[in-house]
Amino acid sequence: MSLECLSSQRSFGGWHKRYRHRAASLDCDMVFAVYLPPQAEAGQRLPVVYWLSGLTCTDENFMQKAGAQRVAAELGVILVAPDTSPRGEGVPGDPDGAWDFGHGAGFYVNATEAPWAQHYRMYDYVVDELPALIEAHFPASDRRSISGHSMGGHGALICALKNPGRYRAVSAFSPICHPMACPWGEKALSRYLGEDRSRWRAWDATELIADAAERLPILIDQGAADGFLAEQLKPEALEVAARAAGHPLTLRLQPDYDHSYYFIASFIESHLRHHAQALAA
Repeated sequence: MSLECLSSQRSFGGWHKRYRHRAASLDCDMVFAVYLPPQAEAGQRLPVVYWLSGLTCTDENFMQKAGAQRVAAELGVILVAPDTSPRGEGVPGDPDGAWDFGHGAGFYVNATEAPWAQHYRMYDYVVDELPALIEAHFPASDRRSISGHSMGGHGALICALKNPGRYRAVSAFSPICHPMACPWGEKALSRYLGEDRSRWRAWDATELIADAAERLPILIDQGAADGFLAEQLKPEALEVAARAAGHPLTLRLQPDYDHSYYFIASFIESHLRHHAQALAA
């Protein structure tokens, strides 16, 4: 598989790089970012934290705003941040031009409905195609963990819950915890998957957690001043479901913090240390 390097910058003794490649699962070109810490130059095969971003984001938001490279360099972990949806000529976006569906809003599901099914298979891309590419082309081991924000937090949770043994740790910032029961999720799932709500359960962390084959502990940070908290995110639904299932969940409600990258930057070190500990075990 051919990788085109779009940019490369030194950062905390390592390298931040952006690449473009043809994604078979999405039938389009995709861009992803990778941070290679200094230890990568010594030839070590390092563990990887996959980061999934939220609505309207690209691979650049997290890498530019979260301040994660310093900690990743210390801990010796690779960071990988894909784009949030397929894009490009022939890839349909929201027919109404809205920002919460289509381009920048892949929701990390495998679409089954036309015209989305040809390209919108972000779940397959994140779980299978991208890790295979990273492990083939970079000094990356198969020790993986996954995290994300908002729509990407939803993605991180479902990827971990649906794939026992694939990830060593999972965490999220302000995740969409119950997409079947919020406007963002209902819009996306009805279009990508059709109107049969029973098919949506396979893509909803609150629904998945009861039958999860692995009780991988979940760490979530949620800002108490997040304007999307009540209507869109619904962490209380996940908390109730986790308690009923006996699934370990640490939900930290952070006073005065909102939905922004100021919030993520404030707690990213805690999450990366959580991941590094699990990846080293």
